Amino acid sequence: MKRIALFHLETLMWIDRLGTFAGAAQRLNTTQPAISARVREIEEQLGVPLFQRDGRRMVLTARGRRLVEAAEPLRQGLEQALLEASDFAGATGSVRIGSGEIAAASCLPGFIAAIERERPGVTMEIELDLTARLLQQLLAGTRDIVFLAGPVASPGIRTAPIGAVELVWAASPAVAAAGGFAQPLPVWSLPDHSPLHAVTMAAFETGGPVPRSFNTCNNVRKLIEIVACGQGAAVLPEIMVRGELGAGTLVEILPRPARRIHFEAAIRTREREAVVLDLFERAARLTIDSADL
Repeated sequence: MKRIALFHLETLMWIDRLGTFAGAAQRLNTTQPAISARVREIEEQLGVPLFQRDGRRMVLTARGRRLVEAAEPLRQGLEQALLEASDFAGATGSVRIGSGEIAAASCLPGFIAAIERERPGVTMEIELDLTARLLQQLLAGTRDIVFLAGPVASPGIRTAPIGAVELVWAASPAVAAAGGFAQPLPVWSLPDHSPLHAVTMAAFETGGPVPRSFNTCNNVRKLIEIVACGQGAAVLPEIMVRGELGAGTLVEILPRPARRIHFEAAIRTREREAVVLDLFERAARLTIDSADL
């Protein structure tokens, strides 16, 4: 009979966090049969069941919960000690990163380059999405670190501010030459759960321009293309249209909104993975600042 090892405890933790054997297998870069075998080995060793099915999820039994709660600090402490002994040079594992487009266009490339250079054993899985979904993914445990528009207030989330992005009202030169908002224009923005949408709507509510129509698209790059082709106007992140403004393919047609969009790096409050905590500390030192980038 095999003895209980650290990888057994890690397996229990990830099944508990993600709710399925398949999710734990993907997170640990192994197969579902291998996960099932690990659970079977530890249950045979202890002589008690550790999981029970609850709908489509696997949940710990009372004894399983006590085991994980008692063993997790020991596992994390050993991992932390080993990584600190090597100054994290030997850190390995896969970290799942979620980011909005604006953060991805500004600070994320430098962050990725630093991790690849200084933590070569760490692999990154990066997915772009909107802030609301990034927050849901983080709380659900399917993302480890996210870069999102803030401020975010949640008892389950630990955040670090990384700066703010200035916004501009932009349109094509042809739209500007025709008088801009002298007559109603189509206006484009991200969907209504985006801070960019809120800033755009606030302009209408405070006596600003009157739109001919209000349209949404869930991709900032596509919004930029639409507006550059003369299909109306939009509030856009200055950092993402700096090149177009400099080249004259976009122009500013109204004063810049006073509000800026603030960004934060975030992890779960209960996060104990040493590698994730190390990367979060690095993320907290990032800066998104349209005046400097």
